[in-house]
Amino acid sequence: MAVFEALVADLGLNPLGTPLWHEFPGTQGHTGLWLLAESHLACHSFPEFGGLTLNLFCCRPRAAWPWERRLAELVGARSVSVQSVPRDYGVLP
Repeated sequence: MAVFEALVADLGLNPLGTPLWHEFPGTQGHTGLWLLAESHLACHSFPEFGGLTLNLFCCRPRAAWPWERRLAELVGARSVSVQSVPRDYGVLP
């Protein structure tokens, strides 16, 4: 999926292998998972509802990604809701 490739390229993430995809019969929905050295990137599409859910988990600081603009470009999103959960793992002793 172009969204996976764009996120990885734009943020300089490090994939481990290739993404794994499952296509649901009838709905044309997809579930995808890409393991990253930084953790993972996952998505679930719901074409019957016009929805796409993305989850990017990174265990290192990274630049912000322009979710609204890039999802409009890549998948034609008209509305984007972003939830960010900052995690401060601190410094190991």
